[in-house]
Amino acid sequence: MSAQLEPRPRLRPMRPADLDAVLRIEVAAYAFPWSRGNFIDSMASGYLAELLLAPDASLIGYFVAMSGVDEMHLLNITVAPAMQGRGHGNALLDVLLARCREQGVPVLWLEVRASNPRARSLYARRGFVEVGVRRGYYPAAQAGREDAIVMRLDRGS
Repeated sequence: MSAQLEPRPRLRPMRPADLDAVLRIEVAAYAFPWSRGNFIDSMASGYLAELLLAPDASLIGYFVAMSGVDEMHLLNITVAPAMQGRGHGNALLDVLLARCREQGVPVLWLEVRASNPRARSLYARRGFVEVGVRRGYYPAAQAGREDAIVMRLDRGS
């Protein structure tokens, strides 16, 4: 008897033609989503932007990260709300860490909303440490602005 393998999600670079699908997820996932212009500017600037696609080519999630000198900064990582809790966020982080290794990048930075314990927990489990706070970094409906927790993963060289 041979085991039948389930088709696996696949990755590919984000392209402008993907932005309608990306924005549908972005708007569903966040009260203050990135704009089309944010994504276009990121791609035009050469930022690392990748999609995670289901076997049927539907969009599961994506990330956008900016390279710097000896560092990478994760700007946006999002999984479609209907697909959350299935390990896709971890898979996207795995891809980003692989890209860091490929580029010889020793440090990965990110900001996360102080009110997002689920994401903070995921990052902590992956080895990120909280290193600071950016006061009033994010827009927020109730308080006007919300703090961001700055996290860092030092993965060596």
